[in-house]
Amino acid sequence: MEYTIQNEFLTVVISDLGAELMSIKDVSGHEYLWQGDEKYWSGRAPIMFPICGRLFNGEYTYLGKTYTLPNHGFARKSVFSLKSVSRDFVTLELCANEETKACYPFEFIFDVTFSLNNNTLNVKYEVKNKDTKDLIFSVGGHPAFNVPLDKGLNFEDCYVEFNKSCEAVRVDFSPACFLTHNDKVYNENGTKRIDLTHDLFDNDAIFLYNVAKEIKLGSDKTARSVTLNFNGMKYIGLWHAVKTDAPYVCIEPWTSVPATQDKVDNLVTKEEMIHLPCGYSYKNNYSITIK
Repeated sequence: MEYTIQNEFLTVVISDLGAELMSIKDVSGHEYLWQGDEKYWSGRAPIMFPICGRLFNGEYTYLGKTYTLPNHGFARKSVFSLKSVSRDFVTLELCANEETKACYPFEFIFDVTFSLNNNTLNVKYEVKNKDTKDLIFSVGGHPAFNVPLDKGLNFEDCYVEFNKSCEAVRVDFSPACFLTHNDKVYNENGTKRIDLTHDLFDNDAIFLYNVAKEIKLGSDKTARSVTLNFNGMKYIGLWHAVKTDAPYVCIEPWTSVPATQDKVDNLVTKEEMIHLPCGYSYKNNYSITIK
């Protein structure tokens, strides 16, 4: 089922499958969200939970037992239930069940709220620990946006730009997209603007940290833009289908990154996971502003 929220600036559609954004249109009807052409990538804006990225061999261990999780976790393929809805917001909920506990042995509630404030869409994650032990997880977003931003432009006419220069560090991945721990400064002269070219993604995603927490997808040839604010997320990723001319770019705020090459993680010691005590809640969010 799909839910539509709107105000005088934006109309947004969200699916209960994965609590995934399906459309972001402005008042003129212009679509900003990638529409999932299978020729390149069928996703639009999947949610990462309870892991971001992939596990080595698709496995992790917890209390001496081995479990299997798909890339980015199971939330993106799970059907969420409706918790609340109005004209300009909707909250969808995923609760632990027998299927999730077979691959992730925890009791949890995961709420995703989409709300509109003028020309900004806020995406809020809330994770509640309903277990008797620490809940261990990470969370992130994977929204994709149409590039170019306007008719008559080319992919190369667009760029992504931080709101201030930063000494961004790029996460180094192996050819199989696992951590190598050989991270390097992305640009010795400071990173602010990255001009988009298709070959940027020939070696898969660009993941950065130590960055400014606002990034804009824009062009010098149109007034249209998409700006993400991700104050609570350490990483921002840029990606499109490898070695293609895909007409979109994903801008991905994550709290953590994939597993290390050749290492099956113990969930308790896996790097940068959130450890949420029994009875507590965790909240994080990012926003998408359309101009």
